[in-house]
Formats: sequence, structure tokens, C-alpha cells
Amino acid sequence: MRELAEIEDLSGLVRTALGPGCRAVEVDRLRGGSRKGVYRVRVDGAPLRSVIVYSWAEAENFWPAGHGGDTADPFAPASGLAPFLAARRSLDGLGVRVPRILLADGSRLRHPADVAVVEDVSADTLESLFASDPDRAAAALGDLASMTDRMHRHRVARYGRVDLLERGGTASGVSCEQLVLDRALRDLGEASARDRRIAAVDGRLRDRLHGLAALVTPRAEHGLVHGELGPDHVLVDAAGHAVLIDIEGVMHFDVEWEHVFLRLRFGAHYPVLSRPGLDPRRLDLYALALHLSLVAGPLRLLDGDFPDRDAMLRIAEHNLGEALALLPGGPDGR
Repeated sequence: MRELAEIEDLSGLVRTALGPGCRAVEVDRLRGGSRKGVYRVRVDGAPLRSVIVYSWAEAENFWPAGHGGDTADPFAPASGLAPFLAARRSLDGLGVRVPRILLADGSRLRHPADVAVVEDVSADTLESLFASDPDRAAAALGDLASMTDRMHRHRVARYGRVDLLERGGTASGVSCEQLVLDRALRDLGEASARDRRIAAVDGRLRDRLHGLAALVTPRAEHGLVHGELGPDHVLVDAAGHAVLIDIEGVMHFDVEWEHVFLRLRFGAHYPVLSRPGLDPRRLDLYALALHLSLVAGPLRLLDGDFPDRDAMLRIAEHNLGEALALLPGGPDGR
């Protein structure tokens, strides 16, 4: 059994963050986190009604062993206080709204893991507001578009996770497109071993990936991207502004990688975020690579004890269909 945080584990942290008169009265672990625990802590004796606690404890990581972080690889799992703080510094410097930090502690003295206490922006995600309050969602979506513009226009010569680049490090690989190709081929191999429908067209998918990659020309500059920017990773504050969360994977990379994810996750709302000048050849390669990643990744996660199994299966099934649809002539080759 996993030992997840309880109210007595978080009370001291919240009291340190908000003052000695503060008392934690209720704790809820929010759904969705697979690499860190996200807890809403309701409090008495403080100006705030509640805060959010991030815990990067080992017990909060539902991914199977062997898929740890390597900051030299932009696609390696990003987890921990250091990448979180580095990402926040980069975004804050561009005026991109993220939750305000009340306490950040990597000492392991107050808690047996990296931990942060941040403002509780809202229970409303942009995803939920699309259905419940379309007008408020539309305003926040426009705000998000302005944010992503600032991020994507912030170009640098090197690519990689911002925590690595801050330390003067160099990302692995020879180019963004080669990294995407190599990762897609690994995901294809893993997906083929798990699903016979992918296995049946493994060779055609492999040829398609190589063919798309051969059309991509070199690039010298890279924008700042979130990496997994769906409407569930955008909160909307009381003033109607978009607030980015789950930021540990922020990196400098091809902005087309961000846009294929935005297009997938925002669906009919994507045109507000779409921009001219994107490289269509990169978009083609990155779209197929993303779908293969979203087949292999969820199925890999289910090797462990991740609780929301039906959601992961739905993600894998949807993206399997999307990947097969990108084959010339369709999955049956006709």
C-alpha cells in the first residue's frame, strides 16, 4: 500500500507557510497527478481559506521503476522542486501567470520529500469552464493565447529543459527533430509489443516516421514550451486570467511540438491558439510522434497501480486510432 500524505503530514508545512495561528482542517488529494501528489488543504486562522501542497515523494510517483529523470533528455520525466522552481522563474520572467509560491522546501527537514506550498488559484480549470461558463472560458482562452505567444517568441539557440540550461548544461541529441524521431521509434516498439493493431503496421509506421523526419530542415532557434499544455493544466483565477500548472517540464524546444499538443487537447478551441508560420513538415512528424507517445505512455503507466485506469485506457485507445489514421491510405494501406 502506498503511504500518501495525511493531514498530520501537511499541517506543519502549512503552518510554516501561513503563520503559527494557521490550522489545517481538511485535506483532499486531487485526482490526475501521476508524478507528484497535489493536495488541497483547507485552513483556519489565516487570510487564505485553502492552499495547494505539491509533494514529490517517491510514493506519489505512479510510474514504473526504470523511467526516472535525466535532465539532459528534454523528454525524460520532469519531477521535483528544482525543475519546478526553474520553470517558474522562466515563466515569471515573461509575465506568464503561475501559482504564487508560499513555501518551497527541498531540505527534507520539514517533510521527507521535496515540497511546495502554493496559492489555491481556483477549482476551475479551463477544461471545466468550456462546458460550465463559455464566456469566462473564452476570455481565459484569449489570455492563454497571449501567454503562449510570449513563451513561443522567447527564442534561444539551445534546446532543453530550463533547469538544465540554467546550470549551463547541454541537452542530449543533435536536434529537436532527431530527438522526436528517436523517441517515436522507441514508443512505436513499446506500443507494438503491447497492442497487436500497432504491431500489424509497425513497419509502415516506422517507414512513415523516417520519411517525415527526412523532410525536416535544420533550425537554429527554439521557443519556450510547456510540453503538456492541455486545458486541464490551465486554471482560471478570480480575475479571469489563465494560470499555468504542472510546469516542471517547461523547456526550450520547437514550438511545433507544443502546437500539436494544443491542437489535440483543445480541439474545436484550438484556432484561438493557432499561429501562422509553423513548419508543416515538423507538424506532420510531431503529430504522429505525439500520438505514439500517448499510446505507449498510458499503457506503460498501467503496469503499475495508477488508480484512474479507465482514463489511461481511453487516452491510449484514442491515440492509437489517430496514429493509424495518419498512415498513407489508412491502417489497411488502401
